[in-house]
Amino acid sequence: MTDAPTRRVVPVAGIPMSGLFAEAPNPRAVIVALHGGASSAVYFDCPGHPDLSLVRAAAAAGFSAVALDRPGYGASAPYSDAMWDPQRRVELAYGAADAMLGKCERGAGLFVLAHSNGCELALRMAVAERGRDLLGLELAGTGLRQYPAARAILKQATPTHRPAGIRELIWAPEELYPADVVNAVGSAGAPPQEAEISTHWAGRDFPALAGHVVAPVRFTAAEHEKVWDSTPEATADIAALFAKSRHVEIHHQNGAGHNLSLGVAAAQYHSGVFAFVNHCITADVDLEAG
Repeated sequence: MTDAPTRRVVPVAGIPMSGLFAEAPNPRAVIVALHGGASSAVYFDCPGHPDLSLVRAAAAAGFSAVALDRPGYGASAPYSDAMWDPQRRVELAYGAADAMLGKCERGAGLFVLAHSNGCELALRMAVAERGRDLLGLELAGTGLRQYPAARAILKQATPTHRPAGIRELIWAPEELYPADVVNAVGSAGAPPQEAEISTHWAGRDFPALAGHVVAPVRFTAAEHEKVWDSTPEATADIAALFAKSRHVEIHHQNGAGHNLSLGVAAAQYHSGVFAFVNHCITADVDLEAG
């Protein structure tokens, strides 16, 4: 496994943006990773378990990796009131990735991986003007319909109240996670925009944004996902949203719960992501050759 990623804070239009950076020599591409709600870039560098780290595995596999603290998290948290405009968040995310990469080689280009609430930003990045140049997208931990039991629990949640049962939704089954990970990752709080993102995601924003994505998409459903409906019927509906995408792939990750990059199956999940990135690179080369 490669060395620990470096923590970086970079200015973007007057706002400090933070994250983790792991550089690969002569990278095949760059993976930009976006964490979910009440989390941080640390989600992609599993504390105490370097073998489960996405950013370290990416560098070892030949990909540079930028795991961002999404706008409103990390160093940018004090500026969250300036981030209600979704386009502003897109510009900050691209700007942060560019600044952290600096003059580093980018290989075939950028690939965006997102988990849970991070998928909203990922899709907005994909439909922005720069999104047409993305190699592809990996989306996980989200969906179109929540299971009824999960919906009943989550609608009770507020920025200051975590209802009973929410831990079981996110971290069960317990045997799928290292025993020390839950407390090590903790909760990073959430900017005020997160509640609005959650409210409009499944019914409005996910369908509307997905229909304009042209980049290849891989959607991963965890075997033990307890929040989002991950039945074959549900994932077929998700695949159908990406009508303009050059390629859509549905993946079911065995032995995993909601937090795919923190579980015992994380290395296997990440390996599958890297294979998909390689597929996107090869597909682009084939298209150019043709």
